[in-house]
Amino acid sequence: MAEEFTIMIVDDERNHADGVAELLEKYCAESVVIYNAEKALETLENQSFDLVVTDLKFDGAVDGLAILQKAKSVNPECEVILMTAYASVETCKQALKQGAYDYLKKPVSVSQLRTFVQQIKEKHTREKSRVRNVAQDGFVFDGVTGSSQKMDRIFEILKRVAPTDLPVLIEGESGTGKELIAAAIHKNSNRFNQPFKPVNCAGITESLLESELFGHTKGAFTGATSDRKGLFEVADKGTLFLDEIGDMPLNMQAKLLRAIEDGAITPVGSNKSILVDVRIISATNHNIAKLVKEGKFRQDLFFRIKGVSLTLPPLRQRPEDIRELISYFLREAAQQTGCKVTDISEEAENILVNYEWPGNIRQLRNCIRTMVVMCDGDKLDVKDIPPEINQIRRLGPGRTTQADLSGVSLDELEKQAIADTLAKTGNNREKTAKVLGIGERTLYRKIKEYGL
Repeated sequence: MAEEFTIMIVDDERNHADGVAELLEKYCAESVVIYNAEKALETLENQSFDLVVTDLKFDGAVDGLAILQKAKSVNPECEVILMTAYASVETCKQALKQGAYDYLKKPVSVSQLRTFVQQIKEKHTREKSRVRNVAQDGFVFDGVTGSSQKMDRIFEILKRVAPTDLPVLIEGESGTGKELIAAAIHKNSNRFNQPFKPVNCAGITESLLESELFGHTKGAFTGATSDRKGLFEVADKGTLFLDEIGDMPLNMQAKLLRAIEDGAITPVGSNKSILVDVRIISATNHNIAKLVKEGKFRQDLFFRIKGVSLTLPPLRQRPEDIRELISYFLREAAQQTGCKVTDISEEAENILVNYEWPGNIRQLRNCIRTMVVMCDGDKLDVKDIPPEINQIRRLGPGRTTQADLSGVSLDELEKQAIADTLAKTGNNREKTAKVLGIGERTLYRKIKEYGL
């Protein structure tokens, strides 16, 4: 139960209102039951709620749409579920356009109502977690989000290492957010108001990389028409981020080691050393220790850059964070593009959660941005998902297939989905239920039913 999750129920049928309140009691810290639409508007003047469940039609002039508008004006994050015995398609469409979460026909389906509320409560919890990641104990982790155990450990390491000047080595697959982590370390260090300079050590020839890092003098080589400061000098008193350091040529590794050990660099074409004070953060998608054994990376440099090392898990190993990341990237894309997309359908979100994401966070971020730009409405749906992602389904641990699932029973698909998710969450049933978008009781029943 979310500690601060509050619900208001509005219905002039007292028995129905009280029944709904009783059904939802376990989901909230506080519920307010009101039997009059005008009184509901008055209450909303002085108090905001996380969820409002309201009838659509009342005897007076005020209707459920007015309550919807008021609730949203007081708290834009408030979700509103409408109940109606007169389910006019046009009215319901109008309500959804005005920001209603969904609507239910009376008599209300208990299971459907509970499903809606559970989804809204989980979204509320994710938002609280996101705020925690943006500013935990005074630490700012822009763009670094997740509430899984794996990410909790990463945050603990960040909080310990950021205020120091220790070098940091970040390992992980491409797209796992290594530069975001490096930037977060810098922003929370004593050097936060000094330069943060990234350089990609892969894809640059050795001579150009030397000039990029140490600078050069006029005439040092063909095309050097003037003196140029290197990134070590530009980042003086700040942080230098050496991305893909595992791909740095061995000769360049020797020069880098000397610069780190001496705290001084010599521009190409010069014989004069320049003292620099730079914190080094490195990143790689290789296993540096393995490269050392293979003679492809200098052991002495390895020891220099790995003051503190951490490994970012691939997205497929923390599926419980995907919903939170979707929410974060959705807001980010909407702000950057100016598109008025505010939500994603449950079906679309479940497809994204169950995708393997070989490109990790970078791929997910680009996917959400593309979906936001191409979306015709204010809510992302299955049709907005890129075909290369939407056509993929997982069938049990490690197996994927195209969308043609003919001949596979729904029970088998469900069983495999549950088994796969249990495996990925380390048999954590609470997290498994969240990833699958079902209640824990339903999950327990399914586990027993399928003998998992």
